[in-house]
Amino acid sequence: MMKKWFGGLAAAVALSMMCFSPVQAEEESLQVGKHMTKKVEVQEKELPVSMARFAFDSGYEFTYPDAVRGIYVTAHSAGGERFERLINLLDSTDLNSMVIDIKDDHGYLTYIPEEGSPYMDIAQPYIGDTQEMMKKLEEKQIYPIGRIVVFKDSVLAEKRPDLSFVENGQVWKNGRGESFVNPFMKEVWDYNVNIAIEAAKMGFQEIQFDYVRYPEGFENRDTTLQYGYGDYKDLDLDNVQKRVEAVTNFVEYAREKLEPYNVQVSVDIFGYTATLPEAPGIGQNFSRISEHVDVISSMIYPSHWTSYFGVAKPDTEPYKIIAEYAKFENAKLDELEERPVSRPWIQDFTASWLGAGNYIPYGKQQVEDQIRALNENGIDEFLLWNAGNTYTEGVNFKPLGE
Repeated sequence: MMKKWFGGLAAAVALSMMCFSPVQAEEESLQVGKHMTKKVEVQEKELPVSMARFAFDSGYEFTYPDAVRGIYVTAHSAGGERFERLINLLDSTDLNSMVIDIKDDHGYLTYIPEEGSPYMDIAQPYIGDTQEMMKKLEEKQIYPIGRIVVFKDSVLAEKRPDLSFVENGQVWKNGRGESFVNPFMKEVWDYNVNIAIEAAKMGFQEIQFDYVRYPEGFENRDTTLQYGYGDYKDLDLDNVQKRVEAVTNFVEYAREKLEPYNVQVSVDIFGYTATLPEAPGIGQNFSRISEHVDVISSMIYPSHWTSYFGVAKPDTEPYKIIAEYAKFENAKLDELEERPVSRPWIQDFTASWLGAGNYIPYGKQQVEDQIRALNENGIDEFLLWNAGNTYTEGVNFKPLGE
């Protein structure tokens, strides 16, 4: 797929005279107007329905890199002193992109929006000055990706149990104390898509949706929890297929709503999902989701695989497990009429919780091994995950010497 180039200045010139209500932007269409010609003939001209009205100054100018080589950045890091250290890391290496939390794993908005925003009650001041952050990214030409955690959302679940899953009169929590909201409910879709639109207006060049799924193991409790099916209630499908429909439809809907904002759309997905027709509990179908995104980001951390592809202890053999996955994914994407960009998440942390003999310390060689495995299979883009944003120094991020 041809990569998009983004030019904020052109957008500013075209749209600088327009203003809008943030919540209603994607719903509004411009009315037919009368225009007189030199022959004094009356002609009706209708502006495109998809033309969005922007309220922000879209003067940022970013160029899509030769290939995105990025890192995950928490909102605390983006709004704190660590941000400068991460900027310096990218300045001194071939890394060129940041994935920054805009709606985090708890469900909080990570900055304070404009007065009157419907998201003020979930806002936290983790990123104190979003404009200053974006200016810095533009100055350094760091490609900015806004991460939005969608259906894992303890904040919204507690506030609106009717949009969540209930057990014995209480909002259901998983073993880590996290709650999810219900992908069947289109109110939840709009809640997240409107946040994505705000991130696009902020200047992010790409929106990355994470946790686009039902809770893990949902197939074991889908008939015991209480929840609504929304428009999916009467579909002539079993529960597995209803979940797949809901998740896929959300991705398609989100991309359609974001189209006027000239941003790429990416989705994080479990790596193992690509190896299955579909994941029965969580509702992810790799091929169907891939049809509706610009970028697919499979989470293929070696530590997250059990014995797979003939690799007994994947965390101890990062090159092999990543290479085997890459071959499988390529074959799967080749079946599509139009391939999205493949940009997997890879591992820059040590998974000591796996226990002695099942893990190895991760450093320069292990990170390079993963990148080399991708590059040798024609996958040039990747994202590094480290929850604490402490990334290995001295890594060659172009191990094939391009």
